[in-house]
Amino acid sequence: MPFFRKNNTNHTSKTKQRGEGYGPPLSNISEAVGNTPMVKISDRLCPEGRTIYAKCEYFNPLSSVKDRLALAIIEDAEKEGKLKAGDTVIEATSGNTGIAVAMMCAQRGYSCVIVMAEPFSVERRKLMRMLGAKVIITPKSGKGSGMVVKAQELAKEHGWFLCRQFETDSNWKFHETTTGPEICNDLKCIGKTLDYWVTGYGTGGTFHGAGKYIKDNSPETKIVLAEPAAANLIDSKIETERNEDGSPASSHPAFGAHPIQGWTPDFIPLVLEKGMKLDLMDEYLAIPDGAAVKTSQNLAKNEGILTGISGGATMWAAIETAKKAPEGSTIVAMLPDTGERYLSTPLFASIAADMNEDELTIARSTPSYILEP
Repeated sequence: MPFFRKNNTNHTSKTKQRGEGYGPPLSNISEAVGNTPMVKISDRLCPEGRTIYAKCEYFNPLSSVKDRLALAIIEDAEKEGKLKAGDTVIEATSGNTGIAVAMMCAQRGYSCVIVMAEPFSVERRKLMRMLGAKVIITPKSGKGSGMVVKAQELAKEHGWFLCRQFETDSNWKFHETTTGPEICNDLKCIGKTLDYWVTGYGTGGTFHGAGKYIKDNSPETKIVLAEPAAANLIDSKIETERNEDGSPASSHPAFGAHPIQGWTPDFIPLVLEKGMKLDLMDEYLAIPDGAAVKTSQNLAKNEGILTGISGGATMWAAIETAKKAPEGSTIVAMLPDTGERYLSTPLFASIAADMNEDELTIARSTPSYILEP
């Protein structure tokens, strides 16, 4: 039976009682995808008189929102007869989709090849290889569009199944039937309405699918879309040139290098473009340089929430939205993944591995086992 528990923010939360158990055992790991929790942000970060909830997608089994995408693509391909036993699956990715696809391939028994551009974190490469995938690295100069071209070439050459995460309708449709309903239903449990929903974009699947559900079921909700100021593709109003299959034909002229891995490739994905044509976006925010990393670090130090750079970017946008929102507003921000796969990135650049002077002082305060530098 659920119980009510008071926490130190004086917010009453309804949860399953510890020890009650998860529920019936799962048949396989794919059944753990979705139904991620929302967590209230304290007044240490949330502006007074407003409420921000973080939709923590790192509760998915491989710790990112892309687990939803991978599950949708693989299951749809199986239903349509495009995948059969012994096949190889290939995709171009900044990492999280690759990790998720590798998970699904391992569970289903498919071979997996992932193509990833050079700048993305080495943790992601190792995680994919741990899951049995082969990882092909493309040069930094080719940007995101370069890895997409390489994946297309390899798929054609070897007859492999290409996921096409940037173009496939399986992407956004899964968010329409899962992510969007989860947000609205969880708020309904506590009698709240959704005033603002804040997200960024990688493929645009979350924005398109969850945004469509939210607008259809809560039309008063304002949707805030964010992107890096250094790569203001949406704000530029310049369309991406496309091949006949919807994939990018060239790099977008407004793209600039930015640290938010998983967000904003050097083209506007077709999935995102289709969502934009539905007029889902009510407000737009550009993330300034440094804001994403700083906010992610603040979430860790003040909330105990360990999310990646993209999560920091979204939360910065949510906090800025809350500052201007009417008193009493409820804001939900998407946190796409965990901070643990950013150890080699700017997110952890200021975090030392060795003891600092304060830590050495503590170590020396008792006589035993002092590791001197």
